[in-house]
Amino acid sequence: MKKKHSLLVVIFFMICCSFCSSKDIDNTILAEPISINNYFPLLNADEWETTSFAALDWNENELQPLFNFLKEKNSKSFIILHKSKIAVEKYFNSHTDISAWYWASAGKTLTTAVTGIANFEGALNINNKVSDYLGINWTSLSLEKENLITCKNLLSMTTGLDDSFGNDVSAQNLIYKADANERWAYHNAYVKLQDVIATATTSNFNSYFNIKLKDKIGMTGLWRSSGDLNLYWSNSRSMARFGLLVASNGKWKDSQIIPQKFNKEATSSSQNINKSYGYLWWLNGKESYHLPNSQTEFSGSLIPNAPKDLLCALGKNDQKIYIVPSKDLVIIRMGEAAGTSNFGFSTFDVELWRKINALIE
Repeated sequence: MKKKHSLLVVIFFMICCSFCSSKDIDNTILAEPISINNYFPLLNADEWETTSFAALDWNENELQPLFNFLKEKNSKSFIILHKSKIAVEKYFNSHTDISAWYWASAGKTLTTAVTGIANFEGALNINNKVSDYLGINWTSLSLEKENLITCKNLLSMTTGLDDSFGNDVSAQNLIYKADANERWAYHNAYVKLQDVIATATTSNFNSYFNIKLKDKIGMTGLWRSSGDLNLYWSNSRSMARFGLLVASNGKWKDSQIIPQKFNKEATSSSQNINKSYGYLWWLNGKESYHLPNSQTEFSGSLIPNAPKDLLCALGKNDQKIYIVPSKDLVIIRMGEAAGTSNFGFSTFDVELWRKINALIE
């Protein structure tokens, strides 16, 4: 009987070792480019597991200098997730964990995610021309030139529309500058994707967003119209939830929310003009980059002292989502402009990463 028991133990041990080995191989493959997380906070609950500095082996002496810097730079909140658990969470200037703040252009990536969901469900095809959904004359372009613009061009900022006419996206203000795919320019025309989604799904964009994304990962918040802009407002943990979703290949626990293939496309170079831009996501570690309101190509990485695999959702006045797959990090910063008002990327990114590096390395 003892021999039989021993044999069963050996067999069980061999099966476990085989399983663990296979799992290690799978994780090595899947870790490129986004990491895999096993823990997710509960929906509609305040509880979120934390991790200690002792477990992380970070430099705790650099934490207070980081907080001092963030406060000095008009921050309202700052969160670091490590392997999906809260490692750092701090609020400043009367802001709290339930206070809402605007995402600005960091919220463009929410539209990216919902576009991917609608594309996967077959409601729309990002390779189709925008006029298939909005009808002709949604711009002031000739029909020939307008029909060159696809939903993917809206996602990648390659519509060819003139970006010097402000945020107004009425037809008369959407003016020809170049053929689609021939020019990269940061343009508010991306917001037309929300109209495309509403038409394609025969729904209201906000309702579709709530059902397909927000409610499924336990986010709070709402969209608010501000002139020609549609801005998302939420507490900081909701922004962290979305960052965690993207960092987890678009998966939340056992549910694939954003299609994995689309999530990978969205966080990879979407065209060859500005290689540091995906589908409304900014990408670090590329050989060159362009900035809003500029046709100049700059050599090197967007944020040279940040990890090369860094993904960024960047919003006006320094709203930030940083995702670093190689380090299992999701980092959130909300607040007023750290310096002069900006469209998203600023020298603050470099200064902030200097402080983050001192903490985690």
